[in-house]
Amino acid sequence: MRKFVELDKATVDANTGIIYLETAHETEAQPMVFMRREGDYITIAASYGLLEIALRPRYHELTRVLSRLQPVEGLQTTRQVGTGQAFLALGLKPDGALLIRPTLVADATGHMSFNLSLNDAVRKLLYTWLPIEASS
Repeated sequence: MRKFVELDKATVDANTGIIYLETAHETEAQPMVFMRREGDYITIAASYGLLEIALRPRYHELTRVLSRLQPVEGLQTTRQVGTGQAFLALGLKPDGALLIRPTLVADATGHMSFNLSLNDAVRKLLYTWLPIEASS
């Protein structure tokens, strides 16, 4: 079973267009996700302590997948955005939490992922920022 860290704070910088998703609890690792729209792409940087994964999926693919996500009990992530080597796995829980797993795949021998969860309030702010038309 995967353990997810909850990101429960969202801030949008109107000057730079960046949304910051982070935990309100100060920790040494301080997990964070930063997103910014860049033309047809959305730049995503996910960090956990000194480690960082950077992804650049297509904006329309991300918004399409998020708008069609349905809550699924028991499954963690049901959709992916990106390529086979670098992707953002996404899932929606019945309580409205959005699971996001930024992942880099080396080859058949392994991968690196961050297991993050956005609570319902932060997910709604992210959907407003993108914007996403979705139920609940």
